Amino acid sequence: MNNILATVITLAIAIGFLRLMDFFAQRGWIESRLSRKLIHIGTGPIFVLCWLMFKDTPEARWLAALVPLMIVAQFALVGLGIMKDEAAVQAMSRNGNAREILRGPLYYGIAFVVLTVAFWKTSPIGITALMMMCGGDGLADIVGRRIPSPKLPWSRDKSVAGSLSVFVGGWVLAAIILFVYVSMGVFAVPSIGYFLPITLVALAGTLVESLPFKDVDNITVTLISVIVGWFVF
Repeated sequence: MNNILATVITLAIAIGFLRLMDFFAQRGWIESRLSRKLIHIGTGPIFVLCWLMFKDTPEARWLAALVPLMIVAQFALVGLGIMKDEAAVQAMSRNGNAREILRGPLYYGIAFVVLTVAFWKTSPIGITALMMMCGGDGLADIVGRRIPSPKLPWSRDKSVAGSLSVFVGGWVLAAIILFVYVSMGVFAVPSIGYFLPITLVALAGTLVESLPFKDVDNITVTLISVIVGWFVF
């Protein structure tokens, strides 16, 4: 597919998914915390699968990175109060405060821009790190709040169930996306060959996510996933 067309389609799909979640949250069909996490989990796999539409040319990664960059720019404008978007605020903030978008959601988008440019389809490192951020960190809050389990001794706001969901969610999403990429002939290593590296990355990401830091998991989990991925893939 023409890369310009692929960029337009990717942007349309990404915005369509975001607006769908915005709509559900604004109507009260799902709570804003849940919509925030569904966006967190779903946007990444959708975006990475859209990479498969791009031709393998030098400008492809830059054009693909424009999609999260434009969304990040919108987040910044809404968070700063320059642009009004109540639906987005309801869907992506915990307490209806637009400035919350300048933390987690903004870091999330920046991670996509950086990893798209840095790794693209030439390495599984970027994809695995993004899936840890999406499936791992994103699922932790949903599962941790709904399944009773002991709190972590070193982080009283986080639970055993939440940490297990980080590992399982990140591992499963990374394995599925890499399986698709192997099936499409993008990566030559058989899917089973990625299981051990994914496991090591997921373990590192889970440990870092369990630490008692607020609003920086999108940075810390992604960064440690890249560092470990650099050595194991």
